[in-house]
Amino acid sequence: MRNSHKTRFASLWRAGRISAALLAAPATVVTVQGCTDLEESPTSAITPNNFFKNSDEVIGGVASVYAALRGTMWGYYNLSQVSSDENVVPTRGSDWFDNGRWLDLYRHTWTPTSGSGLEDISGVWNDLFGGVARANVVLQALETTEVPDKAVVQAEMKALRAFYYYLLMDFFGGVPIVTTTEVKPREQATRAQLFAFVEKELTDARAALPDAWPAANYGRMTKGSVDAILANMYVNAQVFTGTVTPTGLTRGAAKWTEAAAAADRVLNSGRYSLSANWRANFTATNENSPENIFVIRHSTKVPGIGLTFVMRGLHYNSFSASPWNGFATIATTYNSFDDADDRKKVFLVGPQVDLLTGAPIKDRAGNPLVFTPEIRDVSQAGEGEGARIYKYPVDPAFNGGDNGNDYVYFRLAEMMMVKAEALNELGQTPAAVALVNQVRARAFTPAKPLATSLSQAELRDAIFNERLFEFVGEAKRRQDMIRAGTYTNARLFKQASAPFRILMPIPQNQIETNPLLKQNPGY
Repeated sequence: MRNSHKTRFASLWRAGRISAALLAAPATVVTVQGCTDLEESPTSAITPNNFFKNSDEVIGGVASVYAALRGTMWGYYNLSQVSSDENVVPTRGSDWFDNGRWLDLYRHTWTPTSGSGLEDISGVWNDLFGGVARANVVLQALETTEVPDKAVVQAEMKALRAFYYYLLMDFFGGVPIVTTTEVKPREQATRAQLFAFVEKELTDARAALPDAWPAANYGRMTKGSVDAILANMYVNAQVFTGTVTPTGLTRGAAKWTEAAAAADRVLNSGRYSLSANWRANFTATNENSPENIFVIRHSTKVPGIGLTFVMRGLHYNSFSASPWNGFATIATTYNSFDDADDRKKVFLVGPQVDLLTGAPIKDRAGNPLVFTPEIRDVSQAGEGEGARIYKYPVDPAFNGGDNGNDYVYFRLAEMMMVKAEALNELGQTPAAVALVNQVRARAFTPAKPLATSLSQAELRDAIFNERLFEFVGEAKRRQDMIRAGTYTNARLFKQASAPFRILMPIPQNQIETNPLLKQNPGY
């Protein structure tokens, strides 16, 4: 793109001057609202016939597809976290009960028609298909509109659409594959067919994407972004191409060699390096981290486009924005961290202070606020019960609940862990241990490496644990637990759940909209 178009995109992306919502059928776009400030209530319906007549309009549409990624920070992120052993949302008095939705998610008792099914799970479906629909609108417009570097823009849109489908595949298994804006009911693809589609779309798009963008366009799709998504797909291939029945998962074919190769393309690209301080990956200035590969940009400049993680977990008095005192961590997970591991410091426990001023703070009864690792009863928890994940710290320039920290979907440490897991499964355990120890090195002083004598089975368990320590709070744990076969196991405050729950149900309201959809097994 010419510099003017790069500047135009960067301005839209930073300021959030993007369409705010999209109405979608289960698989197709109906209308898209126009380029406008997110705080407005736009009424225009955008189609390839009445918009996208020039380069600026196309770039605005491109930015809208990126902006839709922010929707994944509520539904997809919350469900990934709360249905795993990383987060639980206790009921605290009258707060956070919400008709049992949050405990429903933690306990795996959701149904297609429960509050969590119709609200949270259906919300994820709409968020992700909304992203697909936006990409389809832009791609159709590009068929008749000329823009500079058109092939690059088309590759971006196909890669982003594939990423939305990757997330849909993760949660729902087989879903309709939609590549046009035509509105009609569509049948589901199998999970294996969807895997093949996403793989091909990413592989085809990769060739046209740049190795990097100018700083003003930070956050856009690159070859490294595509390789990171592929590496993650391949490491989960046995799950993603497997067959789920009411009694469990029949795993598909492994793709360990492909996982190692995709991770290697990132590791050998020369574009990324481990940040000396792992905290730099998550601060309000984390756009400067050399480790981050694919991020969702956030801003405090416009209400509603900032990151709100700190609001979900911190206490009402943790800082002046008055967080919501919801998300916590069970003691089992908190206690699994080595006290010498610097990464344990992402948890807030003990006497609490204002996170901006450092002054001691009190609970709502006027007593000193103390966070305890233990939660006595998740259905009637105290204000200070439960450790809190504080990985993405408060942005000093916060705007209400909005913070400017960019959310990191993929970073270099994960590519190292993906390669280590793949190498271990391929029988190259010593090389895998060395990679894990590179990631561990910055977390321990003095160093505390894994033993080089670990067996393949021992390292498999160690990698599963190490991924918790390194990626806690990053929405990775649900996938990891499913891959390891522990997701539906009993844990604190949760009984063992049925094995088919590794997939979410197709929400009933989606099936009623598209009768060609079939419910996932077991539901």
